[in-house]
Amino acid sequence: MSTGRKTAIIKDVFGDCYGSGSEMLFHCPKCNHHKRKLSINIEKDAWKCWVCDWSGRNLTKIVRRYGDLYHKKKWGELVNKVELASFEEKMFGVEEEEAEQRVELPKEFKSLANKAVPRSAGPALRYLQERGIKKDDIIRWKIGYCEEGEFARRIIIPSFSLNGHSNYFIARSYDGHWKRYLNPKASRNIVFNHLFLDFEDDLTIVEGAFDAIVAGPNAVPLLGSTLRETSKLFHEIVRNDTTVYMALDPDAKAKEHKIMELLLKYGVQVYKINLNDYDDVGEMTPEDFKKRKENASFVEDKFYLLMEKTLGL
Repeated sequence: MSTGRKTAIIKDVFGDCYGSGSEMLFHCPKCNHHKRKLSINIEKDAWKCWVCDWSGRNLTKIVRRYGDLYHKKKWGELVNKVELASFEEKMFGVEEEEAEQRVELPKEFKSLANKAVPRSAGPALRYLQERGIKKDDIIRWKIGYCEEGEFARRIIIPSFSLNGHSNYFIARSYDGHWKRYLNPKASRNIVFNHLFLDFEDDLTIVEGAFDAIVAGPNAVPLLGSTLRETSKLFHEIVRNDTTVYMALDPDAKAKEHKIMELLLKYGVQVYKINLNDYDDVGEMTPEDFKKRKENASFVEDKFYLLMEKTLGL
């Protein structure tokens, strides 16, 4: 019964079409081709333009992007999602100005991204090489180290806000110290390295910074935390209709399920990457991770999650 009402909303959003029933052809808002080449299939919950190849699953995404508040509200009622219009108004309509968090790097910080590195950098560089971190990675992530001070004998991976300011950093021991991580006393409710992320592209969510290095340039670590409705990362994902690939550690299944449920609740398109045989992404090679990402499973709403919980997948 809801198919007819969904069809009415889609027609209202995209205008005149060819075809009837569950599949229809509209003018594509992406390439603006003069012919109706955008195929929208209600039953398959998918769309594809046969000219510019724009495609995807989860029609909630395109209703959110091209519909008005009325369309979003009515669509949300039909698909049992959070009312998108009220969420956007609540979260993005009247946002209070919030002071940007700034965290200075340790005064003993020495960069490893320069051509010439200090003589004392040997142990730090060996540690990175053993983890498969290449010079390009060091440059991209602005990695450095501290030889002395509070963060002595630790790799430092800084994070930069959208405005280019340092807002956090990871301090990982490279000499076998029992306390592997010693991070600054600052909020982790940030978008780690927001400056270098593109929310218009697919985003990979991982546990830690070293996992993010392996996962590629558009990967973000949770820093041992999780994703909530109050998370700045969550706001960016919903605001930009970002497709998310989940790649958390196998022993964090419960947390991963909760995050996927939250994302699905807000109509986010989610894929799950299989990490079987590995304890975390950081153990993999970038090539292996890329292959696994290409074979990621599309998360079909809560049915997939319930099946995973029941079967213990």
